[in-house]
Amino acid sequence: MIEPVWGPVHRDIVDLLADHPADVPAVVDHLTKLQDMLVRLPPLEESCPLADFNKLYLTITSSVLDGLYDDRFVDPVFLSRLDVEFAARYFDAMRLWTDSSPGTPKAWSCLFERMQGPDARPLPSAAAGVNAHINFDLPFALVTTFDHLESEPVDGSDQHHDYLEINNIFADKIPGLRRGYLERWQLLIDMLNGDIDDWYQGELVEYTRDVAWRNAQKIWRCRHDPDARECERRRLDDNAAALGRLLLSPLGAFLQ
Repeated sequence: MIEPVWGPVHRDIVDLLADHPADVPAVVDHLTKLQDMLVRLPPLEESCPLADFNKLYLTITSSVLDGLYDDRFVDPVFLSRLDVEFAARYFDAMRLWTDSSPGTPKAWSCLFERMQGPDARPLPSAAAGVNAHINFDLPFALVTTFDHLESEPVDGSDQHHDYLEINNIFADKIPGLRRGYLERWQLLIDMLNGDIDDWYQGELVEYTRDVAWRNAQKIWRCRHDPDARECERRRLDDNAAALGRLLLSPLGAFLQ
């Protein structure tokens, strides 16, 4: 008998993924419920690599929702739609993996494969998820969002301003998130390093998200050319998968 992909929580996750969140509160609700399920997934349970990423994603998305409630963004319609499209790609990757589909993005497969062990350190696991979601998912989520809103990715626009504002949310949340993945002895080293590690992680996120915006502009220009778009999809998937495997390798431990 074939073991269910998600073990004892398989049915719960399948049922959750059958629903497609239509707004940011629903995305937060999905991520919250998913986190409760992933930390019960054997054999790694609390140290499940996907749970390590999902916790980070939930924290950032909850902060985005708070920003929407607080009128933090110039174009909340754009940012709300982007948040939903962005999350949809993460949930779609999980659905494909659930179905053992060969269409599962390689960028995500390298993280999904680690859920049965061997164990991976929490910070590299979270970084591998961020890599797949930003380097692969985000450019296409941007293109889908702009297409839906009949707009386009223009530098200096209100939408670009709001997109960059998310970098400030990352900068605010990264220190607490990163330290939450560290063991006691690593926290001591982190304290001795001062703010260097937090600054570096913030700069890395900002750079990576800028590359995603540039890739979205490139895809936008060829969006009506199926062959060119597929070429971009394969390129971004291959690149993100290569980086993801590196992050989850023994070298990835140096992140901690």
